[in-house]
Amino acid sequence: MQFELPDLPYPYDALEPQIDERTMRIHHQKHHAGYTRKLNAALEEEGVKDTSIEQLLANISTHSTTIRNNGGGYYNHSLFWTIMGPAGKYPLNEDMQIAKALNRTFGTYESFQETFKKAALGRFGSGWAWLCVSEPVGELFVTSTPNQDNPLMNVVKDQGRPILGLDVWEHAYYLHYQNRRAAYADAFFELINWEAVNQRYKAARRIAISV
Repeated sequence: MQFELPDLPYPYDALEPQIDERTMRIHHQKHHAGYTRKLNAALEEEGVKDTSIEQLLANISTHSTTIRNNGGGYYNHSLFWTIMGPAGKYPLNEDMQIAKALNRTFGTYESFQETFKKAALGRFGSGWAWLCVSEPVGELFVTSTPNQDNPLMNVVKDQGRPILGLDVWEHAYYLHYQNRRAAYADAFFELINWEAVNQRYKAARRIAISV
């Protein structure tokens, strides 16, 4: 079994000026490619076969730290690329199910932004901020995880199905923003592909209420 590095759904310079082309190339070709390569090597060495990445993460407590770190890195980045797009191309529409759910959960979109940004800035060191769907209730919640952990893993406190994630490792933003994580988080909101997030929300909610 081999996991493959997914192609980006847009050119490396498509997210400029919010995220520069050089950062995107390094992030995808070096970091994501490295997680993919190391995950495959660890799975082969440990004799793990015939599993999806979601199944692997759901039972991550039974696997090595190497698989946990690189499996998380593989999944997290695979999601990350797909929920972004050129600024303004995929705006949040009030008729979308995700828009209604954000308002229902957080009161306003601005309140969601504040909550999500707080999770991103409050994560000490490397990690991720997440918007997730809970199981089995199917409601939205915001959380953060350290390193390459994510809410699919059975070792994290707040478990759920991620539909939006922000990478707050320094390699994701340092070339352009240096230590200004808050500016990077603000720029991220301009890049969210709400059509993709809406599709993820609908799929995650279907799974959640069927659990």
